[in-house]
Amino acid sequence: MTSHHPIAIIGGGLGGLTAARVLHVNGIEATIFELEASANARTQGGMLDIHEDSGQKALHAADLHEGFRKIIHCGGQAMRLVGPDGTVRLSVEDDGTGDRPEVDRGELRELLLESLPDGTIRWGMKVSGARPLNDGRHEVTFADGSAITTDLLIGADGAWSRIRPLLSLAKPAYTGISFVETDLLDADTRHPGSAALLGDGFFICLGEQRGFLAHRETDGSLHVYTALKAAEGWIDTIDFGDSAAARAAVLSHFDGWDDDLRALIANADGALVPRRIHALPVGHRWDHVPGVTLLGDAAHLMSPFAGEGANLAMLDGAELGQAIAGHPGDTEAALAAYEEALFPRSEASAAESATSLETMFGDRGLERMIEFFASHQEAE
Repeated sequence: MTSHHPIAIIGGGLGGLTAARVLHVNGIEATIFELEASANARTQGGMLDIHEDSGQKALHAADLHEGFRKIIHCGGQAMRLVGPDGTVRLSVEDDGTGDRPEVDRGELRELLLESLPDGTIRWGMKVSGARPLNDGRHEVTFADGSAITTDLLIGADGAWSRIRPLLSLAKPAYTGISFVETDLLDADTRHPGSAALLGDGFFICLGEQRGFLAHRETDGSLHVYTALKAAEGWIDTIDFGDSAAARAAVLSHFDGWDDDLRALIANADGALVPRRIHALPVGHRWDHVPGVTLLGDAAHLMSPFAGEGANLAMLDGAELGQAIAGHPGDTEAALAAYEEALFPRSEASAAESATSLETMFGDRGLERMIEFFASHQEAE
């Protein structure tokens, strides 16, 4: 039950899909092994701002930028910064000239999926182990009892990568921030107060080392991340199987806040979804190991507070694909070139993310973010 694949990509997220697409554009076959059972196994959700110098650069390399332009959420680059009393402290409208247009993550993933040849992705493949063989080859085993060998193993399998231990002993650590995700459906009709407060794009509300980060989705819903500076075990004190009890527990941290802000939790449609925010050490890197490398969160998991995660994963995938194509027959030269650019770039972004976390959830977080955005507007 063992098969051989010259290039095996573990993980079918945005980074792994981009790597496979750029390889395909360059006439190189790769196979993706993805944990999820199918393309529609779960909703992808969430809006992404795709940066001109990273995510969009990757889409150009993948020959998908034209398709990307068709799924941009017009108005999505608008931004509001609000205080706990609901007062809008800073508002920026989307005039169509920004370099970070918003798209729905699910639509972007679909664009990438549809660009790959049939059979590129093997679904429902849960990795149970990976080990080196010889001459740079590796073996990957799966929960169903099957196994593969590969000449080039690419770990694109996210925060808790099963491939990372082949290269590094580093593990993600809790950052001190926990999220609780909620959705408000058909917001303009069913939740008009919250919809009016959030506006058309990205929304930030901060105060007392907590707050709300939210987007208006393309389907008219509001996707909200309630963020709290909390002990790692805080989530475990709440029964998220009891939605009413979970709402009450989270709301208790927002006593005295504006009613339309509290409604982002109190009036949420469906379950509340908790998530601890983890990160790898800033500057995470590894000594070169023949025949294996990492990309995206597997390589440089960081907090989401600089908006770089998905963009870097796609850029990693594109640059790795280009490096392989640019060094035919010399995998090790390709990996060396890729990793030489990867390490300093990811270190800079991880440092920025860590600094943004401290800014937003430290003392005077709201005031410091107002100063930050005001300085950027002046610079422009």
